[in-house]
Amino acid sequence: MSDRHISQHFETLAIHAGNTADPLTGAVVPPIYQVSTYKQDGVGGLRGGYEYSRSANPTRTALEENLAALEGGRRGLAFASGLAAEDCLLRTLLSPGDHVVIPNDAYGGTFRLFAKVVARWGVEWSVADTGDPAAVRAALTPKTKVVWVETPSNPLLGITDIAAVAQVARDAGARLVVDNTFATPYLQQPLSLGADVVVHSLTKYMGGHSDVVGGALITGDAELGEELAFHQNAMGAVAGPFDSWLVLRGTKTLSVRMDRHSENATRIADMLTRHARVTSVLYPGLPDHPGHEVAAKQMRAFGGMVSFRVEGGEEAAVEVCNRAKVFTLGESLGGVESLIEHPGRMTHASAAGSALEVPADLVRLSVGIENVDDLLDDLQQALGK
Repeated sequence: MSDRHISQHFETLAIHAGNTADPLTGAVVPPIYQVSTYKQDGVGGLRGGYEYSRSANPTRTALEENLAALEGGRRGLAFASGLAAEDCLLRTLLSPGDHVVIPNDAYGGTFRLFAKVVARWGVEWSVADTGDPAAVRAALTPKTKVVWVETPSNPLLGITDIAAVAQVARDAGARLVVDNTFATPYLQQPLSLGADVVVHSLTKYMGGHSDVVGGALITGDAELGEELAFHQNAMGAVAGPFDSWLVLRGTKTLSVRMDRHSENATRIADMLTRHARVTSVLYPGLPDHPGHEVAAKQMRAFGGMVSFRVEGGEEAAVEVCNRAKVFTLGESLGGVESLIEHPGRMTHASAAGSALEVPADLVRLSVGIENVDDLLDDLQQALGK
């Protein structure tokens, strides 16, 4: 990140960091360098350090600089998916015999990676309520190398005090990893609170338009950044140039989108708390949410994700999902359009029978940026007025 970005506000960084005008034409949007290899000026004479697009690509470089600036980090790395980023991170930080503390509420794909892939590599893991620093401390072992946190968590919207858990991890000689996908760097910056690495599914809010799949790692540790970059190149699951360009376009409007996502979600959560068929609303912006005070301390606003439980059990929850019309029934989240899903049968089916199994009567909403009155009307008819 150049010196001209250091003192600028988030909204300015989002538009300008990494987005240098093209030196040949003056184009204000970085080109899509859809290329695999680069002409060298003699053997080893690289232009700008580029030799092969798995190792580096100018469009991906622009995105990586942008991501690092937005999270307040020193190194950003872009991957083909969020899980590709997580896989690279775990194989960089861990060796067979190491131990990881994972949250009792997490994305089903992350749980599957630990339970079905990393465990076969000889890495042990245990579950803790990361909303309770004492519970995290109790889950640590002499072999713990990583504490993994989602805040807000997926899909139960739990909140972890990042600074408190960072201290617990630091005291144990472990690194704290925070999945910041739900909050985005506009609402929350974990590195400033003591996290060692931030993980993103760029597919979600960072891209913001449901038209790209990607992932990212950002760290404030330059040495760790080099290690991650080595593994990124060695393992190869990098973000392509067009995908990088799409996410870079998305980050420019992140702040205005997250403001609207948060405003709409707040209105919807308030309505749901008063609906007769809703037994529980999970949204950190509600004053009675157990993590509300911590969220208010470490977040700018409370985000666009809302989950709720309905009377009548699993079939009733599924029926609500099926009856929605403006909300699209689908997996993923963070796009401009509103989505509704049944986590137990969809995004979190892989956690069934585990400590991370989600309630069968749970419905998850990714609240978009449509007119909020249309969204409210749709949910009310789906629930049955």
